[in-house]
Amino acid sequence: MKKLLFIAAAFVISSAAFSQTKAEESIKFSGSAHDFGKIKQGVPVTYDFQFTNIADKPVVVESASASCGCTTPKWPQTPIMAGKKDLINVGYNAANTGAFSKSITVKVAGVDAPLTLTISGEVLAADAYDAWVKEEATKAAAEKNTKSKSKEKSKSGK
Repeated sequence: MKKLLFIAAAFVISSAAFSQTKAEESIKFSGSAHDFGKIKQGVPVTYDFQFTNIADKPVVVESASASCGCTTPKWPQTPIMAGKKDLINVGYNAANTGAFSKSITVKVAGVDAPLTLTISGEVLAADAYDAWVKEEATKAAAEKNTKSKSKEKSKSGK
């Protein structure tokens, strides 16, 4: 019986010693995904993923690696103090047309499981992008015109 109790106690102690902190317990991102929407081919875009150190000690971001060479993450090279905010800047080279979804794996020191950030969007050829921008501007102008006519009707009806 003592032997069984000793083995059980050893198991509990060793499992506690080997448990790892989750990255989500060290840093918290304001959002883990960003959709660029429609972007113009040949025009690189960037986005800043903001995070906060929610641990009670400094945190080091060891690396941020992208799923392909068209995505370039930049991360802080110095420790982030407890309660402080910082950024991981992600650039995307919009060389090829079509929809895209890319992941960025963020490794925090002392944590086994990394965090994943995602960027997505649709790259349009220059002429298609220009036509889309013109169409959106026309829609916005029509909507604004409809709203102002609606306001005029409600004012004159009083």
